[in-house]
Amino acid sequence: MEVMKVLHMNKGDGETSYANNSAVQGKIITTAKPVIEEAILGILCETFPESIGIADLGCSSGPNSLLVISEIIDIIHAKCRNLGRPSPEFRVSLNDLPGNDFNSIFESLPAFFKKQKQEKGIGFGRCYISGVAGSFYDRLFPDKSLHFVHSSSSLHWLSQVPPALETNATPAALNKGKIYISKSSPQCVLDAYSLQFQNNFLIFLKSRAAEMVAGGRMVLSLMGRRSIDPTTEESCYQWELLAQALMSLVTERLIEEEKLDSFNAPYYAPCPEELKMAIQKEGSFIIDRLGHFEIDWDGGVEELTNTTLLPLSRGQRVAKTVRAVVESMFELHFGKAMMDLLFARYAEMVDDYLSKNRAKYINLVISIIKKDN
Repeated sequence: MEVMKVLHMNKGDGETSYANNSAVQGKIITTAKPVIEEAILGILCETFPESIGIADLGCSSGPNSLLVISEIIDIIHAKCRNLGRPSPEFRVSLNDLPGNDFNSIFESLPAFFKKQKQEKGIGFGRCYISGVAGSFYDRLFPDKSLHFVHSSSSLHWLSQVPPALETNATPAALNKGKIYISKSSPQCVLDAYSLQFQNNFLIFLKSRAAEMVAGGRMVLSLMGRRSIDPTTEESCYQWELLAQALMSLVTERLIEEEKLDSFNAPYYAPCPEELKMAIQKEGSFIIDRLGHFEIDWDGGVEELTNTTLLPLSRGQRVAKTVRAVVESMFELHFGKAMMDLLFARYAEMVDDYLSKNRAKYINLVISIIKKDN
């Protein structure tokens, strides 16, 4: 699977779009706001640049794309106003993979700029927003051009399926009947995923180290786990239920078993120790804060979309959220005709699971500081 070409959130503003099914990700951004504010104020305590470089990596599209940028600008502008200083020039880069719906972001910019000027008045500094298409597992920006880097709900996506799990690399499926790490997965599957994450995160850190100024800050928020055991339900059970939904279609001969066995998600939910290990190994950053918080599978909200007249069950809300994120990959592999049935089946299984269990995503949040050169 060529993740860079395939992975993107569902485009547009339809019923299954990411724009209408991303309340969970929006709540994660809002919950992490105090960490973002602390990091930005830390930058301003050391320097007040006339032009500040900001990047949001994995910006996606929809209402969340400009939410974090708006919050960052609010924090900086309020600090400047309190100190009687002019607001700096904002150089904002919104990054995602080339398949992202950048057009919808660009169409929303006039309204965004108008709102900023109305709220902040003539003291608001110039703001330039651009889209940067490419993988954050590579260089994206000029040397020493960024003061603050943010990424939310993105770094758990790998640049590729671990090579050891690709069908053409092994004579038989190593992770049979599964699409991610599971209690039944052999140790070699766990090791392959962990190694791929470590390699990816090291490249990510090395790339950002070159692009950031000394004293610059990064706040990274991603799906993870508290335990060192990657098979814990809190880190992988949403994928287990999706595999079970696929297996039910295999049983009904609607999907070939080989199709299921040859699919592995390019995803990994790390534990805090894995983040620490990579940061210490790369050596360019100091950990300022590392913590976690819980998020309900459905975001803890009553409704994620206004496009239906009947209220949705929790399972349906979870299924719509997950579908908006993974459908591009699943449609390519299993066929478009199976998507409605697959996610309807998944919704039923999630409803059954949530009726008996307390299910929470674990979201890791880390704030790190670029060392002096």
